[in-house]
Amino acid sequence: MFRTHTSLSLATLFILASAGCGSESIETINHSPPDADTNKAHTTDPNTNDQDTNPADTESEKIQVKTHLRVKPNATTSPTGLSPSQIKTVYNLPATGGIGTVAIIDAYDDPTAEKDLNVYSTMYGLPSCTTANGCFEKHKMSSRISTNAGWALEIALDTQVVHGIAPYAKILLVEARTNSGNDLLAAVNYARLRSDVVAISMSWGSGEFSGSPAYDSYFTSTYDAKFFASTGDNGTGVSWPAVSANVIAVGGTTLTFNVNGTLNAETAWAGSGGGISLYVPMPTYQVTYGLTGTTRHIPDISGNADPASGWAIYDSTSYYGQKGWFNVGGTSASTPMWAAIHALSHTASLPQLYTDAAAGYSSYFRDVTSGTNGTCGVVCTASAGYDTVTGLGSPVTSTF
Repeated sequence: MFRTHTSLSLATLFILASAGCGSESIETINHSPPDADTNKAHTTDPNTNDQDTNPADTESEKIQVKTHLRVKPNATTSPTGLSPSQIKTVYNLPATGGIGTVAIIDAYDDPTAEKDLNVYSTMYGLPSCTTANGCFEKHKMSSRISTNAGWALEIALDTQVVHGIAPYAKILLVEARTNSGNDLLAAVNYARLRSDVVAISMSWGSGEFSGSPAYDSYFTSTYDAKFFASTGDNGTGVSWPAVSANVIAVGGTTLTFNVNGTLNAETAWAGSGGGISLYVPMPTYQVTYGLTGTTRHIPDISGNADPASGWAIYDSTSYYGQKGWFNVGGTSASTPMWAAIHALSHTASLPQLYTDAAAGYSSYFRDVTSGTNGTCGVVCTASAGYDTVTGLGSPVTSTF
């Protein structure tokens, strides 16, 4: 049964995380194009909370969780990033499909999310996804939610990636009141109690903290929904909620292409979060797979996250004075991709991913064997098999 957790205990745990306890780094984002101050009159910075604060708010509601978003500077009038079909070719995914609902958990309101999604759909020949046709649903966790430029771009990224990969899956966008831990967990709780939800995407996090296993009940579902969370964009370091044993932790890679557009190589992205937990016991699926140590390793799997090989995303909510097509990356991109992959076949789950890797690695994963996300030796270096930069690697199928 779902438990109600007190605000005070959550505040204490997040304060520990913010102080650096239990994490080598707390993820930040690099999203500011030139003239970054030009839009502050209309929207707040992506990882701050400048909205009016109710004096009755608890301390935990003021602790902020960060997006794991990276943006290549300067919007354009037409897309220059990767299209859904290019990503599907790279990862051997089907041209169409999707069954059930993918819940996307984000903070603040994106007033143009549905409109932007359909600009994206028109550009790439995807089915329309609207409230009217039942493909898109926005659920606000409060009647009073402000708009935030960076989180609006995050929402555009998440919704468009999911629709691009699984165009016949329904999208449920759950908007938390703020980016506080309490508010985002309340949004997760709403999604996990929905019987139609098959995957829950969380492209955000904080540093891990000692009490984080006490919150694992938020990442369970009586309807068998699977939870996906980004591991961060600042290189080596352990992020919550990705570190939860109930969550599929998603890291990042870099794609390079030949002049004819075919894939040249996939390497570890330098920004991919990953490492070895100080607090979460190693789950049975990692023990059985043969990982060494006593605590959880992340990520579990990875996908394209480098903004240099970023996804083409459309956003008409002004982002530091710019609107249009952006090249967007970060593990914020690879996470909704994997949630959408699960919606294609309902098989991208734990422990199945590790079972498949043990049974026939190359049938399921591209082993990412080069690249680093830091200077800490083996923990920061991609290598053959599982590693704490890219996990088991990237997908070469949608069926696990």
